[in-house]
Amino acid sequence: MIDMTYPGAVPMHKVNFDAKSEYDMIQNYKVLQEVFNKLKIDKHIEVNRLVKGRPLDNLEFLQWLKRYCDSVNGGIMNENYDPVERRLKGGKERNLKGSLKSSKSLQANNLHNLASGDAAGINKNTVSKQGKTGVAAASSEVRALSKEITDLKLSVDLLEKERDFYFAKLRDIEILCQSTKVENHPMAVAIKKILYAADAKESALDEAQEFISQSVDNGETEEANEEETD
Repeated sequence: MIDMTYPGAVPMHKVNFDAKSEYDMIQNYKVLQEVFNKLKIDKHIEVNRLVKGRPLDNLEFLQWLKRYCDSVNGGIMNENYDPVERRLKGGKERNLKGSLKSSKSLQANNLHNLASGDAAGINKNTVSKQGKTGVAAASSEVRALSKEITDLKLSVDLLEKERDFYFAKLRDIEILCQSTKVENHPMAVAIKKILYAADAKESALDEAQEFISQSVDNGETEEANEEETD
C-alpha cells in the first residue's frame, strides 16, 4: 500500500515476501519503519505485537494504514499499479545483488579458460543448436509463468472480495451492538465478546454462552422476587 501511494519510496528488493520466522518479519518491519521515517510519517510500528500474528493487532494497523493512504490519494487506487510485478522486480533485484560476486568469479574463470585454450574444441554448430533450444525452452517457461501469475491474480481478487464481504458483515454487526438502545443487552454483550476476542486460537463462544445463561438466570430470579413482593 505504501509502495502504491509513494511510488519508488519502498526498496522492494529488501522486502522478504516469503518471511516465515519472526526474524524475517522483524527485518521487513524495519524496512517499513525506515520508509516511514524517510517520508516523515509520524507512526511507531508495534513490531513485537504484529509479529505474533494476532488478528486484532494486525487489523488495527491495517485499518490505520488504509486510512492514511486514503488521506494521501483521496481514496483513489492507482489502477496501473501491479503488486505482483513489483514483488517480482524486487525479488530479481535482490537475487541479482546476491549473486553479483559469484557472477564475477564465474566470469574470471571463463576468461582464464579461454586464455588457456580450453574452449578451442567447441563446435560452433552445437553451440548454435543448444542456443536455439534454450531460447525455446525459456519462452515456454515464460508463457507458463505468465499464465500462473494471471491465475494467481484472479484468485487474489476473489479472495479479497470475499474477505471484504464478510468484514463488512462483521462491521455492521459491531455497529448494531454498539448502538445505545442495545449495547447493554446480554446478547449484544455476548456478541462483542466474540468479536473482540484477542487470540484466534481460543474461542470466546463458551464465555459468551455462559454470560447469556447467567443473564437469563439473573433475570428469572429478579422476576420471581418481584412476584413474591407483589
